[in-house]
Amino acid sequence: MSVIELDGLEVRLGGRTVLNGLTGELRGSAIGLLGPNGAGKSTLINTLLGFHEPTRGTARVFGLDTRRERARIRQGIGYMPENDSFIGNMSGVRFVRYMAELAGLPRGEALERAHEALFYVGLGEVRYRNISTYSLGMKQLIKLAQALAHGPRLLILDEPTNGLDPMARQRMIQTIQQIRKEGSIRLLISSHLLRDIDETCDEVLILKQGRIAALRNIEEERRSHRNFIELETLGAITAFCEGLRQLECECASFPDGRVKLVMPDSIAPRDLYLLAAEHNVQIRRIHRRRDSLEDIFLRAMENEPARGELVRL
Repeated sequence: MSVIELDGLEVRLGGRTVLNGLTGELRGSAIGLLGPNGAGKSTLINTLLGFHEPTRGTARVFGLDTRRERARIRQGIGYMPENDSFIGNMSGVRFVRYMAELAGLPRGEALERAHEALFYVGLGEVRYRNISTYSLGMKQLIKLAQALAHGPRLLILDEPTNGLDPMARQRMIQTIQQIRKEGSIRLLISSHLLRDIDETCDEVLILKQGRIAALRNIEEERRSHRNFIELETLGAITAFCEGLRQLECECASFPDGRVKLVMPDSIAPRDLYLLAAEHNVQIRRIHRRRDSLEDIFLRAMENEPARGELVRL
């Protein structure tokens, strides 16, 4: 079942089209949302939460229409906002309990779930302290705890590692990975850090100027590029590249002597050296690699379709 379905989604705010004709299905267990500032990421999140109504088209969360069934959608979503929005003079457990009550849990169950959520994210020992005394990393974790407390089906995380030091960031990433591994909650993670998305997500939606620049399954991308090779060569490579193509390799050459190719399973690295020797080309360096998320993102920003990539504009 799709987590999120977009069908010609358009959202206008202040007379300006912020989201323009978004169409696609997001099915991943952890979906990354990427794009430069002003691409429409926050608007899309607010539309899924029911705060912005589509001007045209539809958006659905687990099959529920954001225009007509926003109350039911919100019951099933946990939202960790980018900016702090705490209530003054509240302890950690009181705050999380209060947020769980707002999500619809009875008072007693909300308190029980608050304790569980705080221990889950690693704040059990400080749950009775006032939130104003928490460090930045602890404040990020309690935002995560309040998003988890009522047992959502979808967890939306907006810049979850924002401002964290390396150790706090790693702890947050490990917690997100654990949530994904347990499998009962789907994730939508918006971040400007490609590394965060690469370490936590199996699908990515890239927005540019309010449109979908790319919608990719990262796991499939990694598997499909298992034989992606990059060579550094010396010599005339035109005939060498033609020979590679005759071996059924996909090949691209560059003026600095680099050659990028995707080899079929029947070709071994030894065959590359034999072909290079035949054409008086030196292979000075050879290494396997796969398209990184950075490659995918930069290509989407340049509107350059990748091999086998569906780019929706």
